[in-house]
Amino acid sequence: MRRVGHWVLLALLSAMVLAGCANKSRPAPVEDRSPNAVRTPAKLLASSDNAGKPGYYSVKSGDTLIRIGMDNGQSWRDIARWNNIENPNLIETGQVLRVTPPEETGVVVRPVTSTNVVTSPAPTNAASAPAPAANAAAVKPPTSAASAPNAATPANNLATADAAEEAVSFQWPTRGNVLAGFDEVKNKGVDIAGKAGDPVLAAADGKVVYAGSGLRGYGNLVIIKHNNTYLTAYAHNQTLLVKEDQTIKRGQKIAEMGNSDADQVKLHFEIRRQGKPVDPAKYLPAN
Repeated sequence: MRRVGHWVLLALLSAMVLAGCANKSRPAPVEDRSPNAVRTPAKLLASSDNAGKPGYYSVKSGDTLIRIGMDNGQSWRDIARWNNIENPNLIETGQVLRVTPPEETGVVVRPVTSTNVVTSPAPTNAASAPAPAANAAAVKPPTSAASAPNAATPANNLATADAAEEAVSFQWPTRGNVLAGFDEVKNKGVDIAGKAGDPVLAAADGKVVYAGSGLRGYGNLVIIKHNNTYLTAYAHNQTLLVKEDQTIKRGQKIAEMGNSDADQVKLHFEIRRQGKPVDPAKYLPAN
C-alpha cells in the first residue's frame, strides 16, 4: 500500500511538471523586425484621414521635404514643424503631410513678408551688381521672350488672380544669353549663360527658405520665398552667399554662378506661383 501511494505521488508530480513545460513552450507574440517587415508609421496612421484634403500632401516615392516644400511654395522647415517631424530625412511613402500653415485653409493665404513692392533698380555697388561684360549686346536677355505681364491682354493678365499685396516686381537674376526657355515638361524655368563666378542676384525681396545641395538635379541651390504666392529658385551655383532664414533684398548678391550638377556653367532660374512652375519670361521686365 505504501509503495502504491509512492507511485501515485510520483505520477502527480510528473503531470504537474509536464503541464508547466507545456505552458512555457507557448511562443509569446513577437514583433517582426526584419528588413522586409511591413510596418505602418504611427504618424501615417494618425494623418491618413487627411489624404486628398486641401492643404495636405501624400508622400510619393523619391520625395524629400525640400522638394515637397518647393512644389507647395513652402519652407521645408515649416513643413517639418507643422508635422512634428524631428528627422527631415525620415519620411515614408504614403505619409500624409500638412503643407499649409495650421491656421490656414490652403485656399486663401496672407503674405508673410513686406507688402511693399520694390520697383527701384538693383544696387550698383561692386558687391551686388553684375560684372561688366566685354560685349554688352551678347549678354542682354532677349527682348522677345522677356515681356512683363500685360493687364490689357487676358492671356497675360497674371496679376489679376493675385491679391494686390501678393504682387511681386521681379528683376533678372543675372545677365547673359538665355540658353533654354521655359517648358512645362523639360525645363521648369530658364537657363541663363554666364561665366564661373558671375554674380547671381535676388529677383525680389524675400526670405531664404533653402540654401544647399540636397535637391538632385539642382546642384548648389538657393530658394527664396517672396510671399505666400511666389518662390524663386537659383540653381547650379559654385558658391552660395546666403543662409536659410536670411532676409534678402531685391538685387542682393546671393550666389556665384557655376556648373554644380550641370553640364556647363549656367544659372537655372525658376519662378513658382503657389508651388507651380510658371514661365519667368512672363514676369521679368523687358531688357
